[in-house]
Amino acid sequence: MRLAFLGAAGEVTGSCTLVETGDVRFLVDCGMFQGGPEARQKNQRALNFGFDVRQIDFVLLTHAHIDHSGLLPRLAMLGYRGPIYTTQASIDLLEVLLPDSGHIQEKEAEWQLRHRHRRGKDERGIAPPLYTVAQALASLKLFKPVSYGETFHPAEAISVRYHDAGHILGSAWLEVTVKGEGRPRRLVFSGDLGMSDRAVLYDPEGPPPEADVLLVESTYGDRQHRSLADTEDEIIAAFDRTRAAGGNLIIPAFAVGRTQEILYMLASLVRRKRLSPLKVYVDSPMANAATRITLAHPNLIDPETRDLIAWQKKHPDKMSIEFVADVERSKALNQIRSGAVILSASGMCEAGRIKYHLRENLPRSECTVLIAGFQAAGTLGRRLVDGARLVTIFGQTVPVRARICTVGGLSAHADQKALLDWLRGFHQAPGRTFVVHGEAGASANFAAAIGEQLGWPEVHLPRPGERITL
Repeated sequence: MRLAFLGAAGEVTGSCTLVETGDVRFLVDCGMFQGGPEARQKNQRALNFGFDVRQIDFVLLTHAHIDHSGLLPRLAMLGYRGPIYTTQASIDLLEVLLPDSGHIQEKEAEWQLRHRHRRGKDERGIAPPLYTVAQALASLKLFKPVSYGETFHPAEAISVRYHDAGHILGSAWLEVTVKGEGRPRRLVFSGDLGMSDRAVLYDPEGPPPEADVLLVESTYGDRQHRSLADTEDEIIAAFDRTRAAGGNLIIPAFAVGRTQEILYMLASLVRRKRLSPLKVYVDSPMANAATRITLAHPNLIDPETRDLIAWQKKHPDKMSIEFVADVERSKALNQIRSGAVILSASGMCEAGRIKYHLRENLPRSECTVLIAGFQAAGTLGRRLVDGARLVTIFGQTVPVRARICTVGGLSAHADQKALLDWLRGFHQAPGRTFVVHGEAGASANFAAAIGEQLGWPEVHLPRPGERITL
């Protein structure tokens, strides 16, 4: 058996692992790199993946986030025709996310072309889209739904079971059993794990008693999240400060998962009278669609959230939510000078309507930008978190006078303690453990913690592109 770490090794995005065993080859995830110009270069280098896509027998997808799914249309475009297995909720989300990804790429290529023409240059050097909207839509025909807890056989000697990862709607960690000449070998892929005792989704299911091979994420493997109580206090302080100053509160939010969790927390604070009645604008077509999809899967939503949804519907005067659809209404929000609470995508401020709201509100000292999620290196969101006083948005230099407030307790990723607690569910150390999906420092710190706190041997930090024989 061989593993090839084609992405998310020493970094957070681009998740993709190639598994070769006997005469079967399959992928776990096929994600896009994210994080600015360097990520775009990596995606361009991944145009042909470095292997024959027609020799891949099947794909196992852990969840819908683009850094795990975003190159699947490219895979299909190059000739892959096999099944892509994932949960039905993930498929529902991908019907929105993948065409949107294609649309963003098409618009980016168009913008580059216009920009070069304005400067009197030809089209050489313009990177074409990795795929188009039409190609993204075509790839959706390859998806096959699977259910949590049910065993299926994508190949004769391989069985797979999906388990709830509690990260976003439909997310899963995978248990893959491979039969060969000796005893069966069990591989566990954590995907992205969520925090326990958090709103909206159920807690992550615990791992199996043992595994021969484990790939575990480490996005926050070097830190602990703030407690929910502290996080609520931070949010209330940001609201109070912004209201007193007479400004707007802008919240860059990932459309899938984070937007829904923030809406839950705001409604909960209003219900408990810790916040005054709110008027919230959700200005992201994708977040609007993701919220509808979430509500369409009540079996995946925890009871506390279902109860709060019912309360909000009965009390729109306490918590009013406007899901902004058309562009003109989105533009009109920037005429509001005070009292607006705007949630908009993307969560790392790299694309979408959030950039317009930042352009209008960052120069205003009375406003606040509430950063509530991971910001990859090279992104606009990361530059704001790191204290940039000037940023460039749509080619304009924008001064940063608004207060940048980072809230650390809303992450959809497990922190170091939660990851270690999940690993403690194994009755014994896996034969080989690979720490992935984390920036180099976070992964190294987490690998050290596994050794020190759990006493596990054989903890490895794979290099990008590394191939390992097991």
